[in-house]
Amino acid sequence: MLELIPLIMGIVGMLFVALIYYLVNREEPGTPEMVAVASYVQEGANAYLKRQFYTITVFIILIAIALGILEGDIPAGSFITGAVLSLIAAYIGMNAAVRANVRTTNAARTSPKKALKIAFWGGSVMGLSVVSLSILGIGLLYLAINAFYSIKSPQQLEMALHTIVPFGMGASLAALFAQLGGGIYTKAADISADLVGKVEAGIPEDDPRNPAVIADQVGDNVGDCAGRGADLFESFSDNIIGMMLLGVAFFSLYGLNGIMFPLLAESLGIISTIVAIFLVRESVKSPITAINVSLLVAGILNLAFFYVMAVNFLGHIEVFYAAVLGLVASLLVGMIIQYYTGTQYRPVRYIAESSKFGPALDVIAGLSMGMESAFLPLIVIGTVVSLAFWIDGLYGIAAATAGILSTTGIIMAADTFGPISDNAAGIAEMSGLGKDVRRGLDLLDAVGNTTKAITKGYAMACALLSAFVLFSAYLTSAGLKTYLTDVRIVNPQAAGVELANPFILVGVIVGSTLAYLFSAMAMQSVGRTANKLVDEVRRQFREIKGLLEGKAKPDYAKAVDISTKHALKEMISPTLITFFAPIIIGLIFGRGPLGSFIVGATIAGGLLAIFMINAGGALDNAKKLVETGLYGGKGSDAHKSAVVGDTVGDPLKDTAGPSLHIFIKLVTIVALTFVAFFPP
Repeated sequence: MLELIPLIMGIVGMLFVALIYYLVNREEPGTPEMVAVASYVQEGANAYLKRQFYTITVFIILIAIALGILEGDIPAGSFITGAVLSLIAAYIGMNAAVRANVRTTNAARTSPKKALKIAFWGGSVMGLSVVSLSILGIGLLYLAINAFYSIKSPQQLEMALHTIVPFGMGASLAALFAQLGGGIYTKAADISADLVGKVEAGIPEDDPRNPAVIADQVGDNVGDCAGRGADLFESFSDNIIGMMLLGVAFFSLYGLNGIMFPLLAESLGIISTIVAIFLVRESVKSPITAINVSLLVAGILNLAFFYVMAVNFLGHIEVFYAAVLGLVASLLVGMIIQYYTGTQYRPVRYIAESSKFGPALDVIAGLSMGMESAFLPLIVIGTVVSLAFWIDGLYGIAAATAGILSTTGIIMAADTFGPISDNAAGIAEMSGLGKDVRRGLDLLDAVGNTTKAITKGYAMACALLSAFVLFSAYLTSAGLKTYLTDVRIVNPQAAGVELANPFILVGVIVGSTLAYLFSAMAMQSVGRTANKLVDEVRRQFREIKGLLEGKAKPDYAKAVDISTKHALKEMISPTLITFFAPIIIGLIFGRGPLGSFIVGATIAGGLLAIFMINAGGALDNAKKLVETGLYGGKGSDAHKSAVVGDTVGDPLKDTAGPSLHIFIKLVTIVALTFVAFFPP
């Protein structure tokens, strides 16, 4: 009977997705001008996703065939299920977002509070889809292996659970394609719109005369919505799978309940997500207060669920304490990122002040703040890992990760609220609505920037903790030594890797450098795509007579097509290198060096991700701070410097940085999937 709970909760979640989608879609979309602009964005986003999904499908089919030959039909089906559900969640969420944006704009004409509700409910479609489809997929696979395999021992159970691991690999592979491709698209469009529009032509942001402005709006949806949704889908899924595998090692302590615990606990999280979503109503006083209350309520409900399950289901209160640590970690990391990216704090104000002296000093200040920002989050993660292990061993670390991931649904809703609000402000500008409407939407957009920054910090913390859980599962599956003899006593003689072995050090070095190679390829991809789009925007300004005077319309479709074509082309190489690297290392050097390879990739990738995301966010908000009137405001030399700094930070915070979250987990779960084929 317990096995049916994830299916029931997954179905309940998707029914609420349908309800919220209906409630948002029945709102009035506004004037014909607003509908026309929104239709450009919707058509561009759907066209991009259609072409992207076709490209991804080719690779999914090829890998599934190889997996079927090597491991059998169930692992191949598991892989396909994970990839397909990840893409479906991203598609549903993005489709709701491109319908909610214009309705948010229209609501802002009469009621800013109603605009907040529509934008947040539009974002909640993504949040609920991510967690519900993940629970549904893993729950169905768990039922399938129980029906297919004759499980009579923990060893047979572990072998059966390994057939679910490719679900996470499929989700991770699809997520990396989606995040990387969407990130390349959105930042190439954003950079070209800013450099040619703001700096060269001197026209405002989201000005309808700019040929790249629709591509920029589309990019918010395919990058920040679809890409981030796929990112958190795979984090959520990978941790459940990793914790279920770890549960086998703790079978003598928790029995079958230790394997079911993560699936059941995260299933109950769907309830807290639904409750928190409907707390955001028109009666709230301020946008940020409404969202913070929603996040707080979801966290409290999840803790209550964890307490009940830890005491009554597992019989160990320690699991609850570890889950609390995970939620505390997400709160602390979010606060640190808000400090380094918030306009009211020292780092962003220091960058804005540096913009007075030229773009070089603006960029130097931004990069230095990003580097500084990587210190405290890793200290928090390290502390939580240590305390969770002390409380309940490796299972405690997994429980801490489950705790932080329990709020995925509501966090993802708050994140998608950001691009919806951004799009809504852009539609208002392009439709010629009044300054009062734009001012109200700019307030929502500012809140959206905060929620996006929190989500990136949340995703980073999830990535590092999930990677640790997957790495622990890899060590146990690879037959390497772990601290499992007694979960509460650290045995210094037991170790998973031996640093005196030169091949182990080679693994660390190669794993670390792979993170840098991946980041470089992602950044270069944005640069090459932006180059093409900058040329196109300049060409249209030059050749379309009357465009800058507002007497002619730009060719938006051409800019969208260039971004789409080049983003899809550029996303392939970094993804495939990440996928095949652990397989090559494992085949050549064996399981031990592959373990150290994972360690190197995780540490270097995690540090790079924090640095890039915070540096980019700080540079972006420094530009916004100058645009409020500081140091001369818009059009000043300081503003032009800040815009240049923002364009440098864009691919850091929205392409390479977020993609590294998935890079970290894809490396580990590929190793876990194929561990049986690597020499000891």
